[in-house]
Amino acid sequence: MTVTVLLEAQGLSAGYAGRPVVKDLDLSVTQGQVVVLLGPNGAGKTTTLLALAGELPALQGSVALFGGPAPAGLHRRARSGVGFVTEERSVFMEMTVEENLRVGRADAGQALELFPELRPLLRRRAGLLSGGEQQMLTLGRALARTPRLLLIDELSLGLAPLVVARLLTAVRAAADDGVGVVLVEQHVEQAMRIADHVYVMQRGAVVLSGPTAEVADRVAEIEASYLEAAGPVAS
Repeated sequence: MTVTVLLEAQGLSAGYAGRPVVKDLDLSVTQGQVVVLLGPNGAGKTTTLLALAGELPALQGSVALFGGPAPAGLHRRARSGVGFVTEERSVFMEMTVEENLRVGRADAGQALELFPELRPLLRRRAGLLSGGEQQMLTLGRALARTPRLLLIDELSLGLAPLVVARLLTAVRAAADDGVGVVLVEQHVEQAMRIADHVYVMQRGAVVLSGPTAEVADRVAEIEASYLEAAGPVAS
């Protein structure tokens, strides 16, 4: 079976003000694959996503998208088929759920099919939704744009485990439909339930990687890495 590589980073270094936070990172994502980035705060996970999304320029190395060089800039990568769900809940708080979907140029029917919980809330302002409902709106809107590749940063931040499971189930379903996913997640065990490949980062470098089945028995080791001092490096 032919494997379609959607994203490939080689020797990627990225950071701020010319100073690298992530160093010499190799990472790839194929169609239908969920790749999870794990690690403590300060490990470089968010910086990695920002560089893959085009929000941060690479200091060294390269990023390829869909078989060719990645265009510069977040908006150009978004137009090419990359979706990006940031750590901050990116909803317009003063707009209704319906207006958020319209402004986001999302297929509202598809978003509601993914998250029928939002249907009775269509006319409610997003600022009045619970945190979980806001994340359903954010993720549903991103998926309803039918991206080929979806980058997700801390989808579960501050949410109850049942809500986290609901969101991650939707991510897995999207991958099963062919979307490639890079997911930064703090809930190690929940993330590994939906992941195909895992990268564990510390201090801007990958210290452990492999198919989920091969690293599943090292969950305790991965979780222990969260307790280690990561030093004064931005996440």
